[in-house]
Amino acid sequence: MQTFQFQAERVSDIAQLALPQDVHWLLVFGNRKLLQEPALFPALRQACPQALITGCSTAGEIYGTEVLDGQLVLTAVRFSQTRVRMVMAQSDSAADSRTVGSALLAQLHDAQLRHVLVLSDGIQVNGSELVQGLREALPRGVNVTGGLAGDGADFGSTVVIANAPAAEGVIAAIGFYSEQLRVGFGSIGGWDAFGPERVITRSAGNVLFDLDGESALGLYKTYLGPQAEKLPSSALLFPLALHLPGADTYVVRTILGVSEEDQSMTFAGDLPQGARVQLMKANFNRLVDGAIAAAEDNLLQLHGRPPELAILISCIGRKLVLQQRIEEETEGVAEVLGAGARLAGFYSYGEIAPHSALARCELHNQTMTVTTFSEA
Repeated sequence: MQTFQFQAERVSDIAQLALPQDVHWLLVFGNRKLLQEPALFPALRQACPQALITGCSTAGEIYGTEVLDGQLVLTAVRFSQTRVRMVMAQSDSAADSRTVGSALLAQLHDAQLRHVLVLSDGIQVNGSELVQGLREALPRGVNVTGGLAGDGADFGSTVVIANAPAAEGVIAAIGFYSEQLRVGFGSIGGWDAFGPERVITRSAGNVLFDLDGESALGLYKTYLGPQAEKLPSSALLFPLALHLPGADTYVVRTILGVSEEDQSMTFAGDLPQGARVQLMKANFNRLVDGAIAAAEDNLLQLHGRPPELAILISCIGRKLVLQQRIEEETEGVAEVLGAGARLAGFYSYGEIAPHSALARCELHNQTMTVTTFSEA
């Protein structure tokens, strides 16, 4: 496997980059407005005429250990023994997310399928329903990682490139086929829970109304204090730990919006009635340690092989908390994986991955998800 990485501030810069024309896969992460420029996809196709071109809008781009904003990061991959294939779907309604996820995975089935990477619209798609559909259709021994596209801290609209110009409502699933390819993955948060556990007594999908019979938004404002005036953006600093019935671990849910009219809170994933939740707050050192631990999980799964490509998908909430320390988590991952691993990725509205090799795939928020690839 050979990897090449480039950074561009404008679409017109792409023509000046020395992108290799014979690569198999071109991964593009960048600012939504740049991705929506009509000239972008033709420029990418001209630069890499044979490549499968995929990518999405972000809340920050990862370029090696650097974290950028408002730019384009292009990562080109030439495989030696791996075939890549993509299927995509246009989601017309969040209610279709589970069905769409299952149908996408079914199209990728093949005896040599090793892994699936999913890039999805981050607003029009119900992330947790999408993951349930993906999980239902996964063949034995294959797993899925990926993330939901971002739009900075604006939460306006998100776009995905699926071998075509960037568009809203798109879900792209990329299959990797090879007997030689090894894939590692891990997803760890690093947030601390505080306050009492509460039961979800009224919700509808990813919209939360009541906790313990009281207004969830009112309760949330009580805990936030002065920070409540900055909702919904301040809610990224205080996600919820969701304890699903029958599960040993929790998943983290982050808030996308609030409604004063019906006193509801909309989250990036479902909050089923009867489940237990607990507020969480940031611990700077544990956030960085979580990213490092996710990278360490990857190395264990590669069984001694050196990682050659690492796709990092982290949450916008972590970026807002860590601020000027944000590159500590990418630097920590790079130190674990070694100099031979090319790092690419983005800050997202949701992360898709198992917690570890033995866990099932889930939708996460506020985690650092690391996926590594090795043909060496």
